[in-house]
This record gives sequence, structure tokens and C-alpha cells, in this order.
Amino acid sequence: MIAAITLFLVVSLSALITKIATIALVHTGLSTQSARFQARSAYTGAGFTTSESEKIMNHPVRRRIIFTLMLVGNAGIVTVMSSLILTFVLPETLASKLYGLLIVIVGMTLVWFAIKSEWLDKILSKIINKMLKRYTDLDIQDFAAVLHFKDNYKISERKIDAESWMANKTLEELDLRHEGITVLGIDRQDCEYIGSPTGSFKILPKDVITIYGKAEVIKNLYSRKKDFVASLSHQQYVEKEKERIEKQKADRVDQSENGDN
Repeated sequence: MIAAITLFLVVSLSALITKIATIALVHTGLSTQSARFQARSAYTGAGFTTSESEKIMNHPVRRRIIFTLMLVGNAGIVTVMSSLILTFVLPETLASKLYGLLIVIVGMTLVWFAIKSEWLDKILSKIINKMLKRYTDLDIQDFAAVLHFKDNYKISERKIDAESWMANKTLEELDLRHEGITVLGIDRQDCEYIGSPTGSFKILPKDVITIYGKAEVIKNLYSRKKDFVASLSHQQYVEKEKERIEKQKADRVDQSENGDN
């Protein structure tokens, strides 16, 4: 029974450690999905062979986080395996084995639901953010709030294929700004990351582009191919963006007039 409880506690602690590491990696600039993958890979010792591994190793803070995870993960996995063996090998009676199995099943189920719970995730994130801000030198920012993701805005990353409407065009030619899309950066093979590229920068096939804007516009942008429909879609969203800006201006004027009254 003690071994089963130990197993439950170690797995729970492992989930918490990877959660802390994920949030820490996010604060270094990784996306949530990438940070989660890298944290779990390092903790379990599965290894990671993606192109992002270079970004991890070339960044001193990320490297330190991953190194710590590897050390802790080795100890955690050994403890889990030993506890699992003790749970089913040491008990002499069938009742003891079944009792240990029940504890493991119930414990793992609780951990699973806890990991999937958005409510618990928000609470843990707040607590971990406070602890990281207090005891580390990481630049802790609530990027979701800063970038107003709640207003249907988001950051998206996508590899450009040869048939994409954006391929082999400069940012000036694409005129994404007038659709309400901001290009934050472009990751090109065998080249340094290009942050905040200028209008003369040409997007090439296989470039990984990071953009910010309305989710609806981003989805439409990714679906565009090299045909006249793509140009029509571009003009449509340019007009929508003009209407949105004009409406904002009108609302500000109304608020100003109401304030004077």
C-alpha cells in the first residue's frame, strides 16, 4: 500500500514539475505547445530531435531548465518503476495486490483529470508565475493578456508551402498590415531568425512565419492559394479592417463628445 501511495505521489509531483518547466519555457519565448513537448521530452529522457532543440541549447535559460528536468526526471522515473515493482511483487496476498492496484488506478485517474482540468491549470499557472517571478530572474509576462487573445486575437506559426499565396512575395506586396495582420518574425533554414521583418523582405517556401491578428483572418490567410480567389479574399479583409478602424474612430469621437457633455 505504501508503495502504491508513493507511486501516486511521484507521478503527481512529476506532472507538477513538467508544468512548472512548461510555464518557465513559455516565458523564454517558446509557444505553449513547443514548451510542453520539450519539457516532457526532457523529463522522460525520450530526447528531442526537432529543429527547436538548437533553440533550446543556444538559449542559456532554456538550457538550464532542460538540464534540471533531465536530472530530476532520471530520479523520478527510477522511483516510479521501483514503486510499481514493489506494489505488485512484495504483497503476499491477492487482496493486498488488488488493493495496491486500486490505489494506482484511482490515483492515475485523478492525476489525469487534474492535468486536463483548465480550472486547475489556471490556478497552477498563477501560483507558478508568482513563484517564478519571486525566485528567478525570468521576465514573467502574461502574454495572453498583453496581446488581448481573449478578443479573438492570437499568435500563429505556420510553414509556408510552394503553393501558398504568400510564397515568393515581399511583405509590401502582401500588404498584410491592411488586413490587420502583423508579421512578428520569420524562421528560415540555415539563417538567423528574422524578427519584425521590413516590407522588402520576401517570404520563401519552407519559411516558418509567425503572425499576430484576428483568428478569422489568420485562418483565411493560411487557406489562400495562388489564384484569383486569394486576391479577392485579401481585398475583402482589407475592407473589413477599414470598416473596423473607422468604427473605432467613430466610437472614440462619440466617447469624447459624451465626456465633454
